[in-house]
Amino acid sequence: MRLTSILAAGVSLMLGAGSALADGELKFYNWGNYTSPELIEKFKAETGIDVTVDGYDSNEMMLAKVQAGGHGYDLSVPSDYMVKIMIDEGLIQKAYVNKMENFKNVKAEHVDVYFDPGREYGAPWQFGSTGISLNTAFYDGPKADSWALVFDPPEEVKGRINMVSEMGDVINAGLFYLGLDKCNDNKDDLKKLNTLLTNAKKDWRTIDYGIIEKLTSEDVYVSHNWNGASMRARLDKPTIKYVFPKEGLVAWADNVVLLSDAQNVDEAKTFLNFIMAPENAALISNFARYGNAIAGSEEFMDEVMASAPEITGYEGMGTPTFIPPCSQEVTAMYTKIWNNLLK
Repeated sequence: MRLTSILAAGVSLMLGAGSALADGELKFYNWGNYTSPELIEKFKAETGIDVTVDGYDSNEMMLAKVQAGGHGYDLSVPSDYMVKIMIDEGLIQKAYVNKMENFKNVKAEHVDVYFDPGREYGAPWQFGSTGISLNTAFYDGPKADSWALVFDPPEEVKGRINMVSEMGDVINAGLFYLGLDKCNDNKDDLKKLNTLLTNAKKDWRTIDYGIIEKLTSEDVYVSHNWNGASMRARLDKPTIKYVFPKEGLVAWADNVVLLSDAQNVDEAKTFLNFIMAPENAALISNFARYGNAIAGSEEFMDEVMASAPEITGYEGMGTPTFIPPCSQEVTAMYTKIWNNLLK
């Protein structure tokens, strides 16, 4: 980076929340394999703040850790619906992201979001969808545009299927396939869902977060997957295609939030401001391969991002849909189905 850019970034941080160019530490709890090492190195170089990064593989795992207390983390990265849950439970505090210097870079459509209107709590990290990765070297026939790939799979891929380890994504995929309402409390519908999942599991190889490695090693031919992770796998193995199932799929938006019991609040706010600078948001996208909400970041992003089908989509694809948090009663029923599936 040019010296002028470094100086400009430093000035921006000093104008925003937190202290730039000062010693300190920060404990960051993020999804595994989702944090750009280059971003962390740049943050340390420009602020003097050391960052420790720990990983998790589901919103529910993160929530349980934070609820238990004593975790030592300052920031976490919940998805949209989980931000709302954490606000309601008092697990995160207002960071007043909308008053930070770099907030001006957040695209208008990402400001008044349903889970944090006006963005007092969280800064945008990445957004995307949860569909299917298919290695077309092994199968590319009927059902290649449908959730049937994982719930009623062709013989060619049986026993070579992975599902993500995120309860909401698996539950909603089943509901999309069955054409049933989301946040569903109908007992007959949930029986159908439970039957679908338990029967389909017989054809699955794993329920695991390490999807990229499983796909590129050809341990699995099909995986329930997030679009950016699918792109990362495709860049290593070009026969992998991201499927937007025709029945519909989940859209999500991950956000960096300040935990209520954070110990390093100033350092955390410095980081929140830092990631809303276009060149820094680009570092996140170039690593994780998802879209971001920061205007001007495109100028700093890899060329492959502009035309990636995992991001731009295909003609006739299913439509990604945000699904707000369900009631506690529905979540309890979903958890029962999920725990039964994991037996």
